[in-house]
Amino acid sequence: MHVQTLRCFGARPGQGNPALVIEDDDMDQAARQAFAREHNTTCVFLSADGEVDYFYPHMRSPLCLHATLAVAALLSGRPGAAARLSVRTAMQGQVLGLAREGDDYFVRLAPQPAPAPAIDDAQVAALLRAPGLALASRPRVASVGSPKLLVEVRDVDTLYGLAPDLAGIAAWGRQQGVNGLYVYCRLNADTLEGRNFNHLDPALEDSATGVAAGALALALQQNLTVRQGRAVGSDCLIKARVEGDAILVGGRVEV
Repeated sequence: MHVQTLRCFGARPGQGNPALVIEDDDMDQAARQAFAREHNTTCVFLSADGEVDYFYPHMRSPLCLHATLAVAALLSGRPGAAARLSVRTAMQGQVLGLAREGDDYFVRLAPQPAPAPAIDDAQVAALLRAPGLALASRPRVASVGSPKLLVEVRDVDTLYGLAPDLAGIAAWGRQQGVNGLYVYCRLNADTLEGRNFNHLDPALEDSATGVAAGALALALQQNLTVRQGRAVGSDCLIKARVEGDAILVGGRVEV
């Protein structure tokens, strides 16, 4: 078994969301989950035939884009690697294109079907434990492989003042087929700042959530820069753009 650690989406060297890439393992799902829990880090298991299987410390995931960027960096750096590569996800068989553009790596993927749960502003405010919260736009679900409820608040102070009901969000997500809430605000016309709430432990809040950035680009139909990670002390920068029928999500990767 071969394991490498990479940091993805870092706004500066030494920052970013860490991922372990594990190759040549012979573990079953239970053992892979135990491995991720033991290392308390997102893990992606890469098979010789290009299948990627994602595990957070608390659950298996259909898609994790920062871990996919880590795979892109490893594969594209090998002798004889093609300019454009692809992998497929273990849970859903989703094909992910991989490419390097200068210092950045990108994952190219297609929009995915998403549920349309009936949820109003008051229900969102209850999940966020923010009674009377005034949202800046209508909440919506979008997906590039892992559905997110996208919630826009009015400003950064509101964003970082949230202390949500994480257990309630998890329970609601299981009922609706949605992988957590992504709460964001606009810094300018094409730059957003966000936080992802889908872990039960506040200490495990993501410093970068690529699937959410992709969902935002899809929902808003615009190219975006998404900043994230201030809440956990690791500034990250995610680039997402719309190209025809595809969504590209990417950023820097550091081995």
